Amino acid sequence: MLAVNFADSQRYFTEALIEIHRAHLAMLAEQGILSPEHARILLAALDKLNGEELRAARFDGSCEDFFYYVESRLEAQCDPDIAGRLHTARSRNDIAITLYRMVTRREILHALEEVLALRHALLGQAAAHLNTIMPAYTHTQPAQPTTLAHYLMAAVEFLERDAARLEAAYQTVNRSPLGACAITTTGFAISRERTAHLLGFAELQTNSYGAIAAVDYILESAGAVATVMVNVGRLTHDLLLWSMREFGFLRLPGGFVQGSSIMPQKRNPVALEHARILASRAFGEAQAVMSCLHNTPFGDVVDSEDDLQPLLFTMFADCRRALRLLAAALEDAGFDTARMAAQAGGHFLTATELADTLVREAKLSFREAHGLVSQAVQANPNDDSPSGIVDHVLRLAPGVAPRDTLLAALDPRNFIERRVVPGGPARAVLEPELERARAAQSELSQWLVAQHSHLEDARTELRQWTAG
Repeated sequence: MLAVNFADSQRYFTEALIEIHRAHLAMLAEQGILSPEHARILLAALDKLNGEELRAARFDGSCEDFFYYVESRLEAQCDPDIAGRLHTARSRNDIAITLYRMVTRREILHALEEVLALRHALLGQAAAHLNTIMPAYTHTQPAQPTTLAHYLMAAVEFLERDAARLEAAYQTVNRSPLGACAITTTGFAISRERTAHLLGFAELQTNSYGAIAAVDYILESAGAVATVMVNVGRLTHDLLLWSMREFGFLRLPGGFVQGSSIMPQKRNPVALEHARILASRAFGEAQAVMSCLHNTPFGDVVDSEDDLQPLLFTMFADCRRALRLLAAALEDAGFDTARMAAQAGGHFLTATELADTLVREAKLSFREAHGLVSQAVQANPNDDSPSGIVDHVLRLAPGVAPRDTLLAALDPRNFIERRVVPGGPARAVLEPELERARAAQSELSQWLVAQHSHLEDARTELRQWTAG
């Protein structure tokens, strides 16, 4: 059991633990809690710690955990009495939660990078298909004509909200618990603000009890990932249907399909299948994280540490893989625009506009117009041609409107271009929305770059202090 936890800590926390040691040392020296001489010796000892060697060490039971192993290596580089002074005014509790937050915030940024990459691919496809007519579906049945751009922009929108949720989770995570010590802070005059700054945290997790015991920052991160994965899974499900011969809407590039060992004709959309199962895995892992934290005591830090951390990081890894694979598959995916348009032109998909036209032209109530069109559709279930349905309407209500006007109402492109209400599929509406989405993409990308820069600036300042 301890060997597994030791290996997990080596894998995830080696660099962050050394950074915490350096930041704590800097703060203790600046506050006068450590003498300049002891600070110099400790800094030299920290400089001698080798990350690769620490990660390669084998658990032999001589140290309880990885923290104590690193402390033993520090003692080997200087007098144990001096090495022990580095642990003044801190605990494994606040160190562990700080480690967790440092790695989790990095994982959130990487997940956000993949969300933006998928969003970028969808924006590119949407811009290329503003005029591509396709059927929209409700209840898994053809419903009304729309455009491929309109469909894809719906996904662009939910990914923007997903990005906002990840950004909010980052801001919750990026608060420093260091200085909370075991759970009640310390009697030494430390500066929690200084260590927070040197480690790149935006602010403190102020209450020391909550800094150690609260787990909502983990729950928020898992919840944000779970929502992304549900959204992406539903999109992927549609794309898999579109790849079926029966639909024939979507054709993936050669590198994202796979043949059969026995059927020469097969073109299996395996990239989408893998993306779907990875999204399901990440969603399940997010649920498992929440389940592990449910009903644990408020103050019991062990349940929210060693055994849970790898699960959270596996969740992030699977999330990134799903997003990355889907973005790559869609970047250069092809669409059979003629087939999509043909499907949008049949199945009575423009019947709503015919009813609307009767309301406008004949001043009928919508219910009366709906009834006329419904009767015409039901009377000719196998004839979805515009002339067939219009002629039946005119037989039911002679002279209700000019025949040419009613025929024009059944044109899919007319149906789409009439829908200029905000959020609709008309090009006049979609083009400004595309520009807004591009601007949002730029803002999200700038925020992401700013967070990376902030963390790197903190690392640079910490290195400069310890080098000087």
